[in-house]
Amino acid sequence: MKTAELYRFTRKKMKLLRSSYGFKCFKLVIWFVISFIFFVRFISRHQPSTNSLRTALISHSQSNVASRALSESNAGSIRRQRQGLLNDLKIYVYDLPAKYNADWLSDERCSNHLFAAEVAVHKALMNSNVRTFDPSEADFFFVPVYVSCNFSSGNGFPAIGHARSLLSSAVELISSELPFWNRSNGSDHVFVASHDHGACFHAMEDRAVANGIPEFMKNSIILQTFGVKHRHPCQDVEHVVIPPYVSPEKVLSMLSQSPVNGRRDIFVFFRGKMEVHPKNVSGRFYSRRVRTEILHKFGKNRRFYLKRHRFAGYQSEIVRSVFCLCPLGWAPWSPRLVEAVALGCVPVIIADGIRLPLESAVPWPEISLTVQEKDVGKLAGILDYVAATNLSLIQKRLWDPKVRRALLFHDELEDGDATWHILVALCERLNRSQRGSRLWSQ
Repeated sequence: MKTAELYRFTRKKMKLLRSSYGFKCFKLVIWFVISFIFFVRFISRHQPSTNSLRTALISHSQSNVASRALSESNAGSIRRQRQGLLNDLKIYVYDLPAKYNADWLSDERCSNHLFAAEVAVHKALMNSNVRTFDPSEADFFFVPVYVSCNFSSGNGFPAIGHARSLLSSAVELISSELPFWNRSNGSDHVFVASHDHGACFHAMEDRAVANGIPEFMKNSIILQTFGVKHRHPCQDVEHVVIPPYVSPEKVLSMLSQSPVNGRRDIFVFFRGKMEVHPKNVSGRFYSRRVRTEILHKFGKNRRFYLKRHRFAGYQSEIVRSVFCLCPLGWAPWSPRLVEAVALGCVPVIIADGIRLPLESAVPWPEISLTVQEKDVGKLAGILDYVAATNLSLIQKRLWDPKVRRALLFHDELEDGDATWHILVALCERLNRSQRGSRLWSQ
């Protein structure tokens, strides 16, 4: 091949190669551009929208607010319904001779000790709008007999050995002077039994069970501090479980000095009877040995503030405490339940099978802890776990003023206080009875 021809051939090949390479590059560029456009569209379609996220958050927030508002509305509705019930309620209070009530008040302890609910309910009813002076229109009849104000000269504790005879005498009087007891056989009459085993009127359970509820009271309604979840002869009667009495004035005075959300430097508190060597009394050991176990197991634990001796200012210790032990004594309940709640200390209830006061009004599962008697030796671990998990939530619910108010009695009936909730419970029984009568008549 000639030189000129070879030159032309080489240029032609090079031109062709350049044309093929350029075409490939062009295709590569086009593919890249198209891919980039699709990628941008994909991102723009799938990235979260700020506006829609804001809308979702607002919607969620509004849902929570609506839920809380609905809950509060329901609670308010229930409260209005209960208040409506009380507006229609009528209670006749018997005007008994002073020997049944007023005479006992000469000892100031009568209206201030742990059994003084019998005095407080009477005072509140005397001054309330539910009281009627016309017995013919009454829904209930209140029999004001103070049986817990006979203080022993030996140990100073209330002695209730006279309770049955005093109550029997009162019933004889009201049934002979007015027709209302005999008309209903006492079923619409209300008594208070604010001591260890309620309407059985004895501090020792075996004696209380042996004596039973007085025959003349078995058809009546008993307001009693004693309550258990199992069948028990001392609550085998129509009854309402009420709080033991704690002075509201003392509570408010203490809270004015140390608010419920103040400093709490005592982790676990208990002050009361703890026997080192429990004695067998009538076949039973005090506190079923629970308090003795607490003393033996935690007496040297520096986080457990345990004291066996009385101290008049012990409420100042409760208001400094995170957890307050509430073990059973001879009976399952004690005023510590109310004192702990009122002063913002989480009650640790150690009393198997106890029925707590006003359970429909007080959210006990949310504001307290329950430890079985057999697990009392594990208290340290249990309380440590609660302190590390949901203590703040329990305290928040416990410190709600409505909870404190529901467990305290006042001389004047107050909306939402202990007597108010007792009256609500009576109203609910009255409504059930009336509905039952209507169904029976049909």
